[in-house]
Amino acid sequence: MIGLIVGIIFALLALGGIGTGVFFIMKGKAGGSSSGGRDARSVSLIAAGGVFAVLFIFIPFSFHTVDAGEVAVVKHLGEARSVRTAGTYFDFWMTESYSVYDAKVQDLSIVTPAYSNDAQTMDVELTVQYQIDTSKVIEIANTYGSLDILNSRIESVAIDAMKSVMAENTAEQIIQGRAQLSKDVTDSIMARIDESYYVNVRTAVLTDIGFTDAYEAAVEAQMIAEREKEAAIIKAEQQLEVAKREAEARLEQAQGEANAQKAIAEAEAYSASIKIVQLARTLGYQVTEITGEDGSIGYDITWDDNTGKELVLQYIQYLEYLSKWDGKLPTVVGDGSGIMITIPVPDGDQEQTSPTT
Repeated sequence: MIGLIVGIIFALLALGGIGTGVFFIMKGKAGGSSSGGRDARSVSLIAAGGVFAVLFIFIPFSFHTVDAGEVAVVKHLGEARSVRTAGTYFDFWMTESYSVYDAKVQDLSIVTPAYSNDAQTMDVELTVQYQIDTSKVIEIANTYGSLDILNSRIESVAIDAMKSVMAENTAEQIIQGRAQLSKDVTDSIMARIDESYYVNVRTAVLTDIGFTDAYEAAVEAQMIAEREKEAAIIKAEQQLEVAKREAEARLEQAQGEANAQKAIAEAEAYSASIKIVQLARTLGYQVTEITGEDGSIGYDITWDDNTGKELVLQYIQYLEYLSKWDGKLPTVVGDGSGIMITIPVPDGDQEQTSPTT
């Protein structure tokens, strides 16, 4: 801005001086008169205008402004000698030149194709953020010449590092392990962009990985098949669990029925034993009550002989028959030598036959 203002002033003064001097000379010639003083003044004005024209050429262009967030390398006749930060400086422009570099964080966006380990094609979008080391800006100027060339070099390194990481993984691994893959790419890029590039890498991030439509369709079909397989497995497991619970329920029911049958049998056996004890007492046999260690009660009957015992058992069977008799009379069969009486018994019991003479 200062150089512009000074340049405008010098330009106006140069044009004014030269123009006024020429005007007075032309006016004198047109009037046909000549004056040494007027001619001398005209020459002085033209000379002054020439001086301002020379100053316009040399001075305004020697003012250099470096904006905030920038750094400039001052080259003396092409040789990088010093660095200028934000501010306005006066350096003779014919011998001193400024190369301005952006010192802010650079956002380098990269889109490039790549290949997986199983030869699947993908388009990868990559973002690299870096900032130049302002203390090494002279080295950057001498090594790379400009920030555009440095950007190009960093982009090449980033692409090469990314492709190397991608080539170590199959397409399926890239899809499933994208988070770890992004970290591997970042580490690889940061390791390759070392101090020889005179920059500080802030981040290197994979922003997108796009496979071909055919491969994405195949992956989607595979995922659908896997989900259907998982659903079938889950359904089979659920059916197995239901069958298991039903089997357990049936087993519990069967055990319950078996226990019930056992209880009925025990009750019938106890009832039969009580009947035998009561009948034995009624018939005059000695009955001794015995208490077991577990508190159970038993009975010991003293039979005089086996006839009494058999008689009691037959009598009990007869009482049971009477309790189940349906009212039908016995069947009498005779063949001249004797009489056979068939006593009908309830269903489930064997029919009894008694011979008589």
